[in-house]
Amino acid sequence: MTANMGKIGVGIVGCGNISTAYLQLSPLFKSLEVRAVADIAPAAADAQAKRFGVRAEGVADLIKAGDIDMVVNLTVPNAHYEVSRRVLEAGKHSYSEKPFVLTLEEGEALRELATKKGLRIGSAPDTFLGGAHQLARATLDNGKIGKVIGGTAHVMGHGMEAWHPNPDFFFQPGGGPVLDLGPYYVTNLVQLLGPVRAVTAMTAASFPTRTIGNGPRKGEEVPVDTPTNSHGILEFASGALVTLSASWDVWAHRHANMELYGETGSLYLPDPNFFGGDVSLVAAGKAPVPLSWDHPFGRPNHDDKGVARANYRTAGLAEMAAAIEQGRDHRAGLDLALHVVDVLTSILKSGETRGWVELTTTCGRPAALGPEEAAALMA
Repeated sequence: MTANMGKIGVGIVGCGNISTAYLQLSPLFKSLEVRAVADIAPAAADAQAKRFGVRAEGVADLIKAGDIDMVVNLTVPNAHYEVSRRVLEAGKHSYSEKPFVLTLEEGEALRELATKKGLRIGSAPDTFLGGAHQLARATLDNGKIGKVIGGTAHVMGHGMEAWHPNPDFFFQPGGGPVLDLGPYYVTNLVQLLGPVRAVTAMTAASFPTRTIGNGPRKGEEVPVDTPTNSHGILEFASGALVTLSASWDVWAHRHANMELYGETGSLYLPDPNFFGGDVSLVAAGKAPVPLSWDHPFGRPNHDDKGVARANYRTAGLAEMAAAIEQGRDHRAGLDLALHVVDVLTSILKSGETRGWVELTTTCGRPAALGPEEAAALMA
């Protein structure tokens, strides 16, 4: 860790939309200091550097910079492996946006390299550390609904082309709702229920092209070369069976984001794409009871088109930095991220083969993050 008030020096590679969240929110955490940004388009890096008071670098220069301890990889999914590999080879810790790799072979190659060099790998999503999802975790761990036997998770809409000026990669291999939005849902399910044993699914691409609805390319059609409509069943090692629907072919629906069904009750959870939201407990034969607690990562701090939300992206990065300093495992770690990739790619494989897929990876549940531990991460 570079010497600057105990902060870990952070560089960001990739200055697209998501980089703004990392640059805006990293000052919330006492262990982080973003010092440089880079992008294959220098103008994008220059703009973010000017806006947030950091320096702009070339990608290679940022990765080798002496004051950078950890590099955040915000490139497009099919570049994640190559950039993370270069980061590790340069002796830096790597933290990637999801999915951190697209194949298990890539993940194991990065694991081998990180182990050889004594470095850490972390990956988004970190929303499972949010106050609402940690409240759900505590509720399950306290046995409030008994053993979980099943559940449902739905993430459905009509894609990114209406608002994103360059949505091409969303509809190419490595994109699609399973790999783009599925990590939020599966990561949260794994931290709540443990690892997945097997999956089965059916998948399709309902529309051969998508029309860009925003920006200078408005009206241009982009091809669709990956499934955009997926319906799967996840069998957890615990025995729970959870339905996961991930689709960009749906204009409207009434499904809840996530529900878990236990032996003595049910639990209603909010969208795991966000840190906060409402959690309700339904005991057998009773009405739903809203649950609450004062968790730092559940407090609204962001206006999202008139809706007050809790937004603490970079929490996983900050927790990883603290774990490095303290010599303990970090929560948004490689084993969890690779298992999630295994689940998601197995869903796609099952859709192709129309059969069950047994997973080849596993992981433990990341440690719970209670209010006091979360508060200790904040500036």
